[in-house]
Amino acid sequence: MIDIKLIRESPDLVRENIRKKGQEGKVGLVDRVVELDLKWRKEKKRVDDLKHERNKISESINVLMKSGKKSEAKGLIIEAKAIPGKIDKVEARALKLAGEIKEIMLKLPNMMDALVPLGKDESGNVEIEKIGETKVPSYEIFNHVELAEKLGGLDLESARKTSGQGFYFLKGDVARLHSAILNYARDFMIEKGFEYVVPPFMIRGDVVTGVMSFEEMGVMMYKVEGEDLYLIGTSEHSMIGMFKDRTLKKGNLPVAMTSYSPCFRKEKGAHGIEERGFFRVHQFEKQEMIVVCEPEKSYDWYEKMLGFTVEFFRSLDIPVRKLECCSGDLADLKAKSCDVEAWSPRQKKYFEVGSCSNLTDAQSRRLGIRINCGKGNYFAHTLNNTVVASPRALIAVMENNQLKDGSVKVPKVLWSYMGGVKKIGGSDEH
Repeated sequence: MIDIKLIRESPDLVRENIRKKGQEGKVGLVDRVVELDLKWRKEKKRVDDLKHERNKISESINVLMKSGKKSEAKGLIIEAKAIPGKIDKVEARALKLAGEIKEIMLKLPNMMDALVPLGKDESGNVEIEKIGETKVPSYEIFNHVELAEKLGGLDLESARKTSGQGFYFLKGDVARLHSAILNYARDFMIEKGFEYVVPPFMIRGDVVTGVMSFEEMGVMMYKVEGEDLYLIGTSEHSMIGMFKDRTLKKGNLPVAMTSYSPCFRKEKGAHGIEERGFFRVHQFEKQEMIVVCEPEKSYDWYEKMLGFTVEFFRSLDIPVRKLECCSGDLADLKAKSCDVEAWSPRQKKYFEVGSCSNLTDAQSRRLGIRINCGKGNYFAHTLNNTVVASPRALIAVMENNQLKDGSVKVPKVLWSYMGGVKKIGGSDEH
């Protein structure tokens, strides 16, 4: 949520930001906010005027009573008694207007960073950098579903019976590799100085609307029937929600945490042959990082966090690239965002494995996350970034380490997490 002062002082800037995001239908909302805000300020002034009038009458009554002029004071007393009722009515109108303004403000996108590239959709995203040499073996690379099934590590048919499309059973060393990647990610971030947290996997509705837009909420979130609870789509949701209505001391910042959680999303389970299996699913696991910091430090943290994800995948010897999200592909609360994509030797292209985002003060304004510097309070900046999400990371590891015989080398950094297993499938696995 943006600062209403920006709409008061620079409404054209807000309109331009909305247009750059390709959301022409929301431009009129700015005019509506301006209209309602003028009415709200008039009502607030009316309340202040009534309170001032009440105070003046009270002073006059006191003077008259001290002078023994009780009969003259009676009329003023009657007048004074009527003022609280007037104040209540005006305050009720002001409160109603404030609620309407907030409802609209929640629909307006955050102000984008000035350097965000312009584009209508994801086709306008801009490649920033490729890191690591991409290779395509001379032998055939199996589709991740075929490979995992050949290794005895995947059962989609049973998952369809128990849960439907978009779910999976991982088994044996493939399941172990999946967990090894996540456990390594946890320790990787702890070594970077992040505090490890396991958060709640369900959150209340007011936290959901605090961390994401209404559009994202409808597309992504599963609601628990009959309760004010939603399954999280990423642990960022509950991790940022942890700071709801809190005022943090400047000296205790930044807060840097890394969290593990399962994630639940409504997106479909199959989008073509290369996404068949466990590429796009309703349930996955993730190691996340979040930072709450001073506004002037947020873009330094953005670059640092993005670098951690790149470093993580390179430690697995997986080539990656950084792809900056354009205006039309930028979620409403994000000021700037960059995807990390891993190389697929089978598809001979990159695919998304994570995303780093700076939300500036958008979430903090919605959730009431403030910083106290001793001279007043102001809103914090929040950032989030995927360390690793599996099974997508599992696909990247298996494809980039697949041998000619269909076995998979285990990256060296994962050996200790695999109990010494250095290869899955084939001979000499240990």
